[in-house]
Amino acid sequence: MTGEKQVKEITTSKIWLFAIGQLGWSLLSGLISNWLVYFYQPDLTAQEAGQTLFIPQGLAVLGIATIIGAITAFARVFDAFTDPLIASLSDRCRSKSGRRIPFLKWSALPLSLCTFLVFTSPVNKVSWLNAAFLFLMLLGYYLAITAYCTPYTALIPELGHDQKQRMDISTVISFTFIAGTAVAYAAPVVWGLYEPSMGRVPAMRLTFFLFCLLALFCLLVPVFAIKETDYVKASPSEGTAFSSLLKTFRNRDFRKFVCSDISYWIAITMFQTGLPFFVTSLLALNEGMTTVYFVSMTALSLLFYMPINRFALKIGKKKCILTGFVFFSAAYLYTGFLGNIPFLPPVFQGAVLVLLAAFPMAIFGILPQAVVADISQGDAILTGENREGMFYAARTFAFKLGQSVSMLLFTAISTFGAASGTGYRMVAFLSALFCILGGILFLFYNEQKIVALIRKN
Repeated sequence: MTGEKQVKEITTSKIWLFAIGQLGWSLLSGLISNWLVYFYQPDLTAQEAGQTLFIPQGLAVLGIATIIGAITAFARVFDAFTDPLIASLSDRCRSKSGRRIPFLKWSALPLSLCTFLVFTSPVNKVSWLNAAFLFLMLLGYYLAITAYCTPYTALIPELGHDQKQRMDISTVISFTFIAGTAVAYAAPVVWGLYEPSMGRVPAMRLTFFLFCLLALFCLLVPVFAIKETDYVKASPSEGTAFSSLLKTFRNRDFRKFVCSDISYWIAITMFQTGLPFFVTSLLALNEGMTTVYFVSMTALSLLFYMPINRFALKIGKKKCILTGFVFFSAAYLYTGFLGNIPFLPPVFQGAVLVLLAAFPMAIFGILPQAVVADISQGDAILTGENREGMFYAARTFAFKLGQSVSMLLFTAISTFGAASGTGYRMVAFLSALFCILGGILFLFYNEQKIVALIRKN
């Protein structure tokens, strides 16, 4: 016998407590991704409902980009470059509480606060001061969410000691991710309750404040429920953030995955940002139907969680993800025709979109995280270095650059034919093209080699 401490196997109840943290940050991320552009670049329907304009509109930046598009794109680039820095700090952390939990603890409050402040404005009219304040608060939001999410996702391969545990963790946190995003999509239902007495903008801000409080509680649950050192046995890594990032991208299969992932995130970000506009502009339905459709999509996708979990273990994650690319491509193509299908009422056109998108939504909610866990474990076997945090940071570094591109594209393209919705249709078709590209790139990922290496060791 040795005096070396043995790590515990994580229980199902602890997995769920860990996953509540994902619900918190996905709720805050959902508020930003779903309602930021809707709040600061409202369509005519929202303006007629009383939405105030706070920043200059149109292609005000060099005639090629909107203010909100330029701000979000730059903030995303800033966010991408902070990922490897936070990951390196986390990987090299020598705290007695572990390498990850201290980051979760100290970033929870700033993340919740900055999310709320993003939707506040110093001046109650169109002003460049509002744009400057939004820019600063958005930088704060992205720094805080990186400080939370990068160490959080690095815990997935560390808490999961084998393929089944990692799949279980990925499945559960996918459930809470979708739940958090669904709550964010429910914002119009909540602000609709306060709007008659408070007015539209105060009602929206009160809703965002309440959601941020709920998210703060969720963010802190894993901090106090998970004792990291009981489940994780890993030594702090050495080297700078830049050198660690370079080592991570030397992994050939990781590069293939990341290229595919960038295309996926460009597509899904444009689609998610556009969903409220697809509902109100293309289908000419009330904004509250955005909540109905997304919650329905979420509920339906949950039915696929256990089958996907089992099929991924049986036939492999790669085949499942490729199937998801096919379904999402079809859903985005279909979205481009919303409102122009004469034999279906608008409400039912939206329902068909729900049916098309629910299945791939479940696939991409579960499996990409598990793929990164596999790649990082395989790399650790080959190199002897535990750089799980950097693998997740490198992934987010890449896809956030993609998201910055998607925000520039969406906010610029959506201005074309605003009254007729032409720009929103163009966004949907472009999303389909990026999704198809992502599927083609993912064909080159060598899953069999990585799984064989893990099983052998």
